[in-house]
Amino acid sequence: MNTTDLFRIDWSKIPEILTYDSNNPLLFNSGLFLFLFLFFSIGYYLLRNTHSVRILYTIAFSCFFYYKTSGWFVFLLLFISVSDFILARLIYNAERKKTRKFFLFCSLLIDLGFLCYFKYTNFFGQMVADMLHQPFQGFNLLLPVGISFYMFQSLSYTIDVYRGQLKPLRKWSEYAFFTTFFPQLTAGPIIRAKDFIPQIQKKLHVSKKMLGIGIFLIVGGLFKKAVISDYISINFVDRIFDAPALYSGLENLMGVYGYALQIYCDFSGYSDMAIGLALLLGFRFNVNFNSPYKSASITEFWRRWHISLSTWLRDYLYISLGGNRKGKVRMYINLMITMLLGGLWHGASLKFILWGALHGVSLVVHKIYLSIVPNAKIAGTEMRPVMRFLGILFTFHLVCFGWIFFRANSMDGAFEILSRIIFHFNGSVFFDFISGYKYICIMMLLGFILHFVPKSIENKTCRLVIRMPLLLQALLIFLLIAFIVQIKSSEIQPFIYFQF
Repeated sequence: MNTTDLFRIDWSKIPEILTYDSNNPLLFNSGLFLFLFLFFSIGYYLLRNTHSVRILYTIAFSCFFYYKTSGWFVFLLLFISVSDFILARLIYNAERKKTRKFFLFCSLLIDLGFLCYFKYTNFFGQMVADMLHQPFQGFNLLLPVGISFYMFQSLSYTIDVYRGQLKPLRKWSEYAFFTTFFPQLTAGPIIRAKDFIPQIQKKLHVSKKMLGIGIFLIVGGLFKKAVISDYISINFVDRIFDAPALYSGLENLMGVYGYALQIYCDFSGYSDMAIGLALLLGFRFNVNFNSPYKSASITEFWRRWHISLSTWLRDYLYISLGGNRKGKVRMYINLMITMLLGGLWHGASLKFILWGALHGVSLVVHKIYLSIVPNAKIAGTEMRPVMRFLGILFTFHLVCFGWIFFRANSMDGAFEILSRIIFHFNGSVFFDFISGYKYICIMMLLGFILHFVPKSIENKTCRLVIRMPLLLQALLIFLLIAFIVQIKSSEIQPFIYFQF
């Protein structure tokens, strides 16, 4: 397969291209998306001076994009856009607090009702059946792609209106633009209404700096996803987690390290591409990942990992439960509830609840440590170098321990991995492992080096891309795509967080 195949289209297959295929959803890292985005961008910039038409044009493309990823569930997305738009106006216009609470409750009931129906019906049904010692035949429910993201995003709007932090929009088209905006639609970041909506109403402007940063993020995100994450996943990590008993403890441990890198490169790669695409369209998103494995404490980790989710849970769940306003014991309980629900948000499975519980307990223990140890520091940058190094080492392995349960196919699989690492480590095969998996080791080493590279070097590289002529920036993207085409060993891999 040569590089030009990536952009070659058989025009007789146009109906197939325009139709949803559950086995071939539209992905950021596919040639078809790049082709469609190129043509969308031409129309988008031609309409830059016609605000209303550009808004409708973008909504139409976003709906098509979502249809190509999740089929007719696009109508669910549009229904949520209509219901929360109406309910927010009712909340704002209601004179009595009880009435405002009622309309907010309706928004919560609709959004969380759909989320629970699609995501948790079989999980809770099985739990009830087990308690009653009755058989349970699960429903054949398909999970709409990105439902967890756009439900939380839409809820932020109605809650902010209820809290008096935001005035409701007068035009449904502008709200639909916010809820359907395709760069972040299927896997985040979870953008806040109060951050994004003011940008919709401004005149479109894409500076040379925004263009350069956008291309830098798209190239970096595509490299992390399509080169590092996919390669170590297909050729190593998946094999370990599918059959841990067939490998030594050392190989299982390296598989866990590999997954830690894979999920970071996969998810942060998507986030970087989403932020980059938004910049090319004139919109700024907040950073969603900030080198999380540089964290020297679990508290710092959650300030760096999936920032849009952790801050959403803090602002709309933890604070709503009372936060730290009702004493330390209540604060610890609120923290545990938040992390347990955060784990459940990732999936309807005991392993995700256990993963959330692990992080909840770790955060509570760290809070207690900070309260009893004088001058204890939260962030690694505030610590002495030796303590910072030890803190990073400990936090990384604590997070990796959690990733075992997060990734394992079952609880038995997770315990099998732990058993192999503890009781059958067999460190003597280390050099054989390096020799047998040399390309995997090179890719993992490259991934961790890129992750731990100083921020100053990353910023210098970004400034270099900003200064490049447009033609050279386009060539950079083309060369990366050519490289990906040459090294890829299977079909295009979906993003991990599509399943959440």
